[in-house]
Amino acid sequence: MTDTPEPGDRLVASSAPPRPHRPAHPGGRPVTVRQRAATTLAGLVRLASRVAALALLLHALFTVFRANPGNVWYQFVELLATWLSLGLANLFQLADPRWTALVNHGLAALVWLIAGSALAGLIRRAGS
Repeated sequence: MTDTPEPGDRLVASSAPPRPHRPAHPGGRPVTVRQRAATTLAGLVRLASRVAALALLLHALFTVFRANPGNVWYQFVELLATWLSLGLANLFQLADPRWTALVNHGLAALVWLIAGSALAGLIRRAGS
């Protein structure tokens, strides 16, 4: 058994020189404080909108699966969902109140996700 690699051996490391490091920004522009602040603020807006959407979806699921309304977590999520529903909590009135909650709070969650992503994109572009 020899330690020298065969010419067709694929496990042998390449003898080509290593590739140079590419800068984070094309042209090597440094990141400014304004860009970093805009990126951070955009991330916070996106996070807040996702938390709002999560609270609305949790309340819809709690309602659909008939969670205990006396539970502290249910009451907390219900309070958040009432505050975050954007007036969409009574938009549609379906025959089953569980489906009504699912549709209305799901729509409000979708609005939060779309608006949060759009606002985060605008903030990030403004910081460039």
